[in-house]
Amino acid sequence: QVQLVESGGGLVQAGGSLRLSCAASGRTFSNSGMGWFRQAPGKEREFVAGINWSNWSGGNTYYADSVKGRFTISRDNAKNTVSLQMNSLKPEDTAVYYCALGPIHRYSDDEYEYWGQGTQVTVSS
Repeated sequence: QVQLVESGGGLVQAGGSLRLSCAASGRTFSNSGMGWFRQAPGKEREFVAGINWSNWSGGNTYYADSVKGRFTISRDNAKNTVSLQMNSLKPEDTAVYYCALGPIHRYSDDEYEYWGQGTQVTVSS
C-alpha cells in the first residue's frame, strides 16, 4: 500500500521561503509522476509542480505558471522523497499543499491515484 507523508509547512512572511517534503513508501516508483497540488479556502485544488520519477525521462519537471521561477521540485531517489522549495512566497500561495502519486507528466488531480494528508502553508502580508 502506497503511503505519502508531507512535512515542512508553516507560517512565513511574504518574500520568505519554505521547503516541503513528501516521503513515499509502499512500492517502486520507477514509472510514476509525483505532483504537488494546493487548495486554498473556497477554491478548487490546483496543480503546482510535478516531477517524473523515471530513470529514462531524466526526472523531468513541470510547473504551473503561477509558481514558475519561484518554486523548485526535486527528488531524492535513495530516500524516496520529493521536495518542493518555495521561494519569494506571496500571500496568494496560502493553501493546504498535497503531494500525490500518479502517471508520468499529469496536471489534473483526478489522474493521481495516491495522496498525502496535506500540510498547511500560510503566507502573511
